[in-house]
Amino acid sequence: MKWVLRILGLLAALLVIAFLIFRVPDTDRDAMRAKYGGEPSQFITLANGQEVHLRDEGPRDGLPIILLHGSAADLHTWQPWVDDLKTDYRVIRYDQIGHGLTGPAQGGTYTLEDFTGDVEQVADHLGLERFVLGGNSMGGWITVGYALDNPERLAGIVLVDASGSPIRRTSGSGGNTGFSIATTPVLNQGMRFITPRSIIEQSLSQSVSNQEIVTAEAVDRYWELLRYPGNRAATIERFATQRVVYSDESVRGLFVPALILWGEEDALTPVEAAKWYDERLPNSTLSVYEAIGHLPHEEAPEASLKDLRAWLGDLDGGPEVTE
Repeated sequence: MKWVLRILGLLAALLVIAFLIFRVPDTDRDAMRAKYGGEPSQFITLANGQEVHLRDEGPRDGLPIILLHGSAADLHTWQPWVDDLKTDYRVIRYDQIGHGLTGPAQGGTYTLEDFTGDVEQVADHLGLERFVLGGNSMGGWITVGYALDNPERLAGIVLVDASGSPIRRTSGSGGNTGFSIATTPVLNQGMRFITPRSIIEQSLSQSVSNQEIVTAEAVDRYWELLRYPGNRAATIERFATQRVVYSDESVRGLFVPALILWGEEDALTPVEAAKWYDERLPNSTLSVYEAIGHLPHEEAPEASLKDLRAWLGDLDGGPEVTE
């Protein structure tokens, strides 16, 4: 019996030592705000009391465009688009709850209604009456959810490799190591304390086909903002929250103009999901990019911007597009 206790004690000691060696602490809140929250960042407080990290750029009389980042990302993912669009459009992006410098949700929940409610409150806070709403991945899912409830407020929607359809990737067709850990019970609890930079780098690399965007700077940003106080616990809670899947009937009834942009090699949300949306949305335009993965707004900014600007020019309130 004594040898059993000794073995258990040794194992416990090894676990404690491993925890102390591999533990990665939270980043410092003030240091992260200084690094990633400089001009033109704002920190606004919504009507529900949630503080949000937001950037609002471009002419105030331009057509407003709100851009929603995907899971585990932040507002910086849209930088290539913003640099171009802000000459003609009012471009708004913000870190969603559980992400970036916004940090965890004040209410502690991460339902579709929580995310779409924030879209509404951001728009109200900025005095927007009608705007374009776009999103990548999880942000696209939120975009569709908001559009279904508020079509009258939208001039159009942009879905960039959006989730929310019933289409799932086939087994063995790729994936994301970080997301797999976040969805695995027990194992995901270790994310609160142990989050190696190498896992973040691997996950980003698995998400894209254009590996040029997997820079040391990008990996550091993902890694540091995931460790912003409260974000790791928020990530676990968000992945544990049941995700709404949209039905044929609901999407077929959404008549808002829609632009669908997709990477043909997306290993997370397959291109068949783009076709699912395109076949059901009554007023949609689809562009698919060869040799591009889950982030075409970063992997192929010139091609995606060309398609986006052409589509925006056809909307009411968009500037004329000239060659």
